[in-house]
Amino acid sequence: MFRNQYDTDVTTWSPAGRLFQVEYAMEAVKQGSAAIGLRSKTHVVLACVNKANSELSSHQKKIFKVDDHIGVAIAGLTADGRVLSRYMRSECINHSFTYESPLPVGRLVVQLANKAQVCTQRSWKRPFGVGLLLGGLDESGAHLYYNCPSGNYFEYQAFAIGSRSQAAKTYLERRFENFKDSSREDLIRDALIATRETLQGEKLRSSICTISVLGVGEPFHILDQETVQQLIDTFELVGEEEGPTAEPDADAGEGVAAEQGDVPEQSGAADQGAAPMDI
Repeated sequence: MFRNQYDTDVTTWSPAGRLFQVEYAMEAVKQGSAAIGLRSKTHVVLACVNKANSELSSHQKKIFKVDDHIGVAIAGLTADGRVLSRYMRSECINHSFTYESPLPVGRLVVQLANKAQVCTQRSWKRPFGVGLLLGGLDESGAHLYYNCPSGNYFEYQAFAIGSRSQAAKTYLERRFENFKDSSREDLIRDALIATRETLQGEKLRSSICTISVLGVGEPFHILDQETVQQLIDTFELVGEEEGPTAEPDADAGEGVAAEQGDVPEQSGAADQGAAPMDI
């Protein structure tokens, strides 16, 4: 994307019917660290990659608890994600205080989308540069929503956002038919494998990923690093068994495609470096 005469204001339309400032905000989501969400009938699992800027610093938090029945994973500008998380907490507290019942997940998603849409229609505001994967559990079951900076929202069985998320999406698309009846352990396993797909061959460790779980009789909580590392070690053999099965397909005439696939990965790494505020 390059600067042009139609991107100086979020309310200025281009002749092609585009709002460039909104598109730039959506691009910030693509350059953020990967976030992944999966759901079954009874559980929702959120995972994210959280690398530190340097070996001397700690990583930024990417998964936030909103309420006992709602959690959110973000990709993009972490500061914007914190503000929206605080807003969602306030909405949940106000609803619980007024009606003495948990806020329905769908209603919170709509309120969040309306808040994001206002920023695309006011010249003195800018769109939120963050995408949110919101997982929740209410009377109608488990839900997983994606809220876009444009104000749109979508419900998914499984989804991935952020840098190099396409690799995770490819894995999730192959497996999504099994997610509805998956157990808690199976969802965590698939989330870890999908997270590994976004690392470009880098070894998956508990220090660079975060896993959270929400389910029936299980309030939203983030797993500690020791538990995540034990799960990674447990599923490592299974992942190694699945790895060689994909190699014959690649050798059967997909060599050129594999070489071309290396180019987007390199560009993805460059895109991630272009957004130092979110790594």
